[in-house]
Amino acid sequence: MKLLIGKRIRQYREERGMKQEDLAKLTKLSVAYIGMIERGERLPRLDKFIDIVNALEVLPGLLLADVLVTRYEVKNSILAQELEKLPEDARACIYEVVKAIVRYKQNKNLY
Repeated sequence: MKLLIGKRIRQYREERGMKQEDLAKLTKLSVAYIGMIERGERLPRLDKFIDIVNALEVLPGLLLADVLVTRYEVKNSILAQELEKLPEDARACIYEVVKAIVRYKQNKNLY
């Protein structure tokens, strides 16, 4: 669990172009502590986790996606967030592909 949460923290930190030093400064945590969290050696206390969530400007569920029971809902949220980054024409194309896959699966289950 620790490793999965740390991996997500690193992922979102890097996506925002932040160094561990930047996150440490925003959260008032040490760089060493941020590193231990990202490597899965430590799990932050709730108050520190909230500081990290706020510094990264993400929903807490996104950092917990791999450990929550509601992971499909969280993964759908992550997917929606990734799709929002794409141009409208690319999103439309992806939606059409997904709809085709759903139709295919529905038709296959009829037989």
